[in-house]
Amino acid sequence: MSDSQLAALDIEILLRFGLPSEGAHRSALFGDGAVAAAITADRLGVLPRALVFLGEVVKAGGTRYAAGLPEPLPGPAAAVARGWLEAAAMVVQDPSGDLLVARWLDAVAAVLALRVTNREATS
Repeated sequence: MSDSQLAALDIEILLRFGLPSEGAHRSALFGDGAVAAAITADRLGVLPRALVFLGEVVKAGGTRYAAGLPEPLPGPAAAVARGWLEAAAMVVQDPSGDLLVARWLDAVAAVLALRVTNREATS
């Protein structure tokens, strides 16, 4: 898939179906979904460390708490992150679900870091 095709994926749907059940939906969330989210975050100028920090907030306070933050990510990415967190909060039922959301945010941060490193190496 191209970046444009991945960026067009509905990450919120992937979260709602991928978090509650193991299997193909979760694989899609942590595969294509993480890449799609990293592309979106990259286009909005988000740094990987911001996603890692948001994952720590989710671990400490829970997905619902993080979804209620006025600015879960800086700048225009706040609305996108809030959408992701609100979608996740619909299906997360306990702390193990919060940990899964935090792991997904870490996966997004890792993909974003690779994109940034590659871009810097080729420029």
